[in-house]
Amino acid sequence: MPGTGTGPLVRLDATEAPPGAAAVEWLTAHRPEIREAVARNGAVLVRGLRLDNRATTVAAVGQIIGEPLVERERFAPRDTYGQGVYSSSHWPADQPMCMHHELSYAPSAPRLMAFACLIPPADGGITAIADSRAVLRDLPEDLVARFERHGWRLTRHYNPFVGITWQDAFGTDDPAEVDRYCAEHGIEARWDADGALRTVQTRPAVVRHPETGERCWFNQIAFLNEWTMAPEVREFLTAEFGPEGLPFNTFCGDGTPLDRATVDLINEVYEKHTVREPWRRGDLLVVDNVRTAHSREPHRGEREIVVGLGEPFQP
Repeated sequence: MPGTGTGPLVRLDATEAPPGAAAVEWLTAHRPEIREAVARNGAVLVRGLRLDNRATTVAAVGQIIGEPLVERERFAPRDTYGQGVYSSSHWPADQPMCMHHELSYAPSAPRLMAFACLIPPADGGITAIADSRAVLRDLPEDLVARFERHGWRLTRHYNPFVGITWQDAFGTDDPAEVDRYCAEHGIEARWDADGALRTVQTRPAVVRHPETGERCWFNQIAFLNEWTMAPEVREFLTAEFGPEGLPFNTFCGDGTPLDRATVDLINEVYEKHTVREPWRRGDLLVVDNVRTAHSREPHRGEREIVVGLGEPFQP
């Protein structure tokens, strides 16, 4: 399986792999090689697989991710296909999902992610990646020091009118179970009179890679901030629910609000280090979720990506 590419993304040629369900067996045999390449480079694109249906694609993703992570506290709906295997987030096709590290706000995050393309979009829809070590290196020292000292704060407002419901996010209909989960994981939870849930949690913005010990910029500070929203969306939600009623927002860990310039700067540094590769049917992208941030760009046409979350760790 020859490879090409350098930096955070290496491409492996899988055209020798058999089609359909037999491709899963081929991936199982080559899993050590694929995961070694991820550990070395941060991300691997396996190209040339003939994953011809969803069941085969789900099985392929499940083989790659290792120990599955059951998602809690998701910020957008998605379909569950198996242990640790999901659809991509149901997010408006015309809105980007900016660079982030999956579940970096949660007590348990995946160290490994896999994205498999069943249906490539007609245009756009790239799952781009960026090296979090390079991003950390190029962010201003004073900004990094502030977030490293205080962490970052995420506020969420779960209500039945916008965003995901707390039932879907926490996987339960029992408010007492949500309260127990939040208390166990350092999340402040408050219930409004109308049954809406508000949460506040503070997490580290810079973490050590669990294997290499390298410092990595690991968060969703820019993605989940109000200034990254489309202006018309932010204005509508603020007018409808008030500035504290946004479905999510981020702050410095000491509670200081972030201005547009700070959020734009973080996104600009991500853009400097962004690597893009348009999806082809059968592509399998495997990423180290700590070393590598990812995004989803706007798209036209149907797009189906199967996502796997594996190798849980505590940031």
